Amino acid sequence: MGKIILVTGGARSGKSSFAEKYAARHGQRIAYIATAQVYDEEMAYRVSLHKKRRPAQWQTYEAPYDAHEALIAAGQEHDLVLFDCLTLYISNLLCSQADSRDEAANYALLQKKISLLIAQAKKNQGTTIFVTNEVGAGIVPDNQLARAYRDLSGLANQMVGAAADKAYLVVCGMAVDVKRLAENLED
Repeated sequence: MGKIILVTGGARSGKSSFAEKYAARHGQRIAYIATAQVYDEEMAYRVSLHKKRRPAQWQTYEAPYDAHEALIAAGQEHDLVLFDCLTLYISNLLCSQADSRDEAANYALLQKKISLLIAQAKKNQGTTIFVTNEVGAGIVPDNQLARAYRDLSGLANQMVGAAADKAYLVVCGMAVDVKRLAENLED
């Protein structure tokens, strides 16, 4: 049964860098699932930074929409898969909807896609590291799309967090194992 690690934090907190170092330390054959799509120079620059940090021997899978399929393929040949990131994946899914204001459809799509990712990560023999952003700590956004994105990201983070063997919160480049510190009220 596969192991799930969740790495979360704010923008530019160091979460991707931490996840990459964790992967390099704990994996031998490493796959990288990239969910970003490059639409402008800013995103091209961000993607280039990530690519420069990754070792050349890591195999990259581009998966902006059906990431569970990439996770199937990556899990067959690699002992560790780094999925970066859940929140970009959610943005891709939300923006692919015919009507992003349909909350029921958005929620159903999120439940389906995140459940597929979790199930596949557990089926794989190795470890899957999911990187995600904490987007709900600020003010309530003033528009429906931003609120939907915030809410769906929070739900996805809760789903993966509940399934995770470990969950790290990264702040100022430092990681804390929050799963170890969390109080479990389910027992």
